[in-house]
Amino acid sequence: MELYHLNDFIQPETLQKVQDEFTRATEFAAVTVDYRGEPVTGYSNFSDFCMMMRNNEQCRQCCFQSDAHGGLEAARRNRPAIYRCHAGPVDFAIPIMIRGQYMGAFMAGQVRLPDDEMARLEFVVRHSKEMVSSREVKAAYEKLPVMSYEKVVAASSLMFTTVNSIVEKDMLKSENEELKGNNIKLVDEMKARVVLERALKDAEMKALYSQTNPHFLFNVLSTMGNLAISEKAEKTQELVYLLAEMLRYSVKNMNMRIPVEEELAQAERYLQIQKIRYGDRLSYEIDVSRDMRHHLMPSTVLMPFLENCFAHGFDFKEGPGEIKLLGFIARDDLVFEIIDNGAGMTSERLKRVLDFDSSEPLEGNSTGIGIANVYKRLAHTYGDRFKLTIKSKPGEGTFVRIKLDKSLRGGI
Repeated sequence: MELYHLNDFIQPETLQKVQDEFTRATEFAAVTVDYRGEPVTGYSNFSDFCMMMRNNEQCRQCCFQSDAHGGLEAARRNRPAIYRCHAGPVDFAIPIMIRGQYMGAFMAGQVRLPDDEMARLEFVVRHSKEMVSSREVKAAYEKLPVMSYEKVVAASSLMFTTVNSIVEKDMLKSENEELKGNNIKLVDEMKARVVLERALKDAEMKALYSQTNPHFLFNVLSTMGNLAISEKAEKTQELVYLLAEMLRYSVKNMNMRIPVEEELAQAERYLQIQKIRYGDRLSYEIDVSRDMRHHLMPSTVLMPFLENCFAHGFDFKEGPGEIKLLGFIARDDLVFEIIDNGAGMTSERLKRVLDFDSSEPLEGNSTGIGIANVYKRLAHTYGDRFKLTIKSKPGEGTFVRIKLDKSLRGGI
C-alpha cells in the first residue's frame, strides 16, 4: 500500500491561513497536526492555559497524544469528533483523509462548556489531573471562554466542510501535476480513479464504508502501526496485533467451515478491541460449553451481531455497557445467544433490521447489511435447519439467538 504525507497534497501555508482566519472570527484556538499528533502549522490563538501545558515536556507529550487519539477517532467516524483533552478543555478534531489514508487532523477548541454540559463529553485519553493542580494553571483554565455545546457543534461542522473542500481541491491539483509527467495509460488510470472517488462520494455509499473488509483493516493497521512506533504504546501495539489476527482470520476462512472454537476466538478479538476503545464503560462475558467447541459452523457468523451491540446499543447509551455471548447444545442444535444492555431498538427499527430483502439503508451507524448477509448465508447452508431470533426494547437492550443444526454437512 502506497503511503502519502500531508505535505504531498496540502501546503502548510494554506492550512495556516485557514486557521488564522477561523480563530480571528471565533474565540477558538486551532492547530493542524499529523497522524502522530505533532503540529505541522503554528499555533493560532492558543490560550495561556494550553501554552503552559505545552511548555512543559511531560504535558506536551500528553497534548500530542490527545491530538493523535482525537484525530484517529474523527477518522474512524469520518466526521468531527468532540471531546475533552487530557487537561480538561473541550476540543474538536476534523480528520484529513487522502485516498482512504488518515494523514492528520485540524484541531480546534480550548474552550469550556457550561457546567451542566461538560459531563456529556468524555476524555479522549486519561485525565491528567496532577498536571493542572497549581494555582496559576487553574487560574488560566478559568479564563478559557465558555461556549454552548451547540456552538461547538456548529463550528466543527463548518470546519469539516471547509477542510474537506481544501483537501479535495489540493488533491486534484496535485494529481493533475502528476498526470502531466506520466504516459497516456497512466493518465487514463488516474482520471478513472478521480471519477470513481467522486462517484462514491456523491452516492454516499455508506454500505461500502461500513463493511469490515481487508482494505479497511490494512488502512487501520497502517495508522495504528505509525502511532505505536511514535508513542511506544502497548495499547496501540495490542490493537495492531488484534486487527492483524482478525484480518488473517477473515482472509483465511472466507466461505469456509471452521470449528466453533475459532469463531469464538475471532469474536473475543473483536470484543478486546472494543474494550480498549470503551475502557471501563464496557464489560463482556463469553460462556460457551466445551462440548460444542469442536463442532463446525460457517465463519464470521457472530461478528455482525456483536457489531450490532455497538451500532444500535452502546453508541447511543450513556453509562456502562455489558455483552454476554453464551453457547450451548440443545438437542440437535448449536445455540448462540448474544445479550446486551444497550439502548435497544424500537419495533420499527427492529422490523427494518429483520427485513433481509430490503436494500433501504438504516439511519445511524449501521446499515444492517452485515446481519442480512449472515441470514442469507445461513439459509443457503442450512435451508430450514436454522433459526434466528432478535428481540429488542428501547432502553433495555437487545437479545439475539442463533440456532444451527450441529450435523452440518456439505459446502457453505
